[in-house]
Amino acid sequence: MANKRSKSMIAFMCMGLAAGMMSPIQTSINSRLRVAVDSPIIASMISFLVGMTLLLLLSLIVERRLTFPLRGVGRIPWWIFTGGALGVIFVTSNILLLPLLGSALTVVLALCGQMIIALTIDHFGWFGIIRHPINRYRVLGVLSMLGGVLLIQWF
Repeated sequence: MANKRSKSMIAFMCMGLAAGMMSPIQTSINSRLRVAVDSPIIASMISFLVGMTLLLLLSLIVERRLTFPLRGVGRIPWWIFTGGALGVIFVTSNILLLPLLGSALTVVLALCGQMIIALTIDHFGWFGIIRHPINRYRVLGVLSMLGGVLLIQWF
């Protein structure tokens, strides 16, 4: 049983790695879109419009619906609806930064920022996440990433 779980964990980790590989590709493509449409905001809007269209199709194909139950929506914390706005900030920032910093530095800075806030979220259990306290190994991992940022910037 443990072997089956470890295999599925490896598969999930590979999926996460593959998903992470999409970020620099997306950022590079969106940066070219910025040049094509002469606007980082319009490029971001087009990117989200294409993504929304794909999600619309996936919802129809996989879920076979576009609706969701509205009962109880008023009791949902306001911050649960901020994900799209945070995505806009992330995508648009990457579009603006890539021409200035290059793909590698833009992506590694975003990853370091993600790791710092992820460790904080894990440590405090924010957003209903199971707590995983910060320890010296996790801090060492982030410091290693920050060292990588310096190496990428200098070389």
